[in-house]
Amino acid sequence: MILYPNAKINLGLNILSKRDDGFHNLISVFYPLHNYFDILEIIPATKFLFTTSGLNIPGKTNLCEKAYALMNSKYNIKPIHIHLHKNIPIGSGLGGGSSDASFVLKGINQLFNLNIDNHILQNISLEIGADCPFFIENKVKLVTGIGDVMNDIDLDISEYEIRVINTGIHISTKEAFSEIVCDNTNNSLQNLAFLPIEKWKYSITNDFEKNLFNKYPKIKESKQKLYDSGAIYSSMTGTGSTVYGVFKKS
Repeated sequence: MILYPNAKINLGLNILSKRDDGFHNLISVFYPLHNYFDILEIIPATKFLFTTSGLNIPGKTNLCEKAYALMNSKYNIKPIHIHLHKNIPIGSGLGGGSSDASFVLKGINQLFNLNIDNHILQNISLEIGADCPFFIENKVKLVTGIGDVMNDIDLDISEYEIRVINTGIHISTKEAFSEIVCDNTNNSLQNLAFLPIEKWKYSITNDFEKNLFNKYPKIKESKQKLYDSGAIYSSMTGTGSTVYGVFKKS
């Protein structure tokens, strides 16, 4: 079985408040990038095995391994060999790790004919990470809560070209949130997203840009480069460090 876990971008990312459990309430539109993806191969095996190629993946335990362990604990599945070819940079705000994990859940569900519905898969994926549930249905969503509350939003920018610049800077979620300022009044993204795209530049923001642009000027320069190249709208995605631009197709 071959799967193609894709990236996502954030159209707006506003941090509304800090919760008692230490997480933050947010609002964002998650938009899938189906043409920017990793590659997963999942096959039956005599014992569990996880291998990788492509970009280097730091850390001892990958989210794909966590996804298998979680499904095995719940459904007592047979061993598999997962091979991940990594194209989406780590710590880039593109959601690659979350996508990989969710696609492993979906792949296991298909491989072993478990017939688990998407709602249950979303709940399972949330045990791995806050961004993971999005990749189960993998379509445009208005995301609130800690990223776990998702509603369909009828937003389609497929007539535009989306260009991505990865700065190569690794920013951990912990680092990004360490200096964030919450603003509970900045919660109108569901309305702003339907403004003409030409107005997004002046109304839709990513709250992480302010501090991270000061700390990493290269990210700010990449955003300006996209505007200089003719982007209608440009933004950092997630907690960085990738920026994207929305262009009219030539």
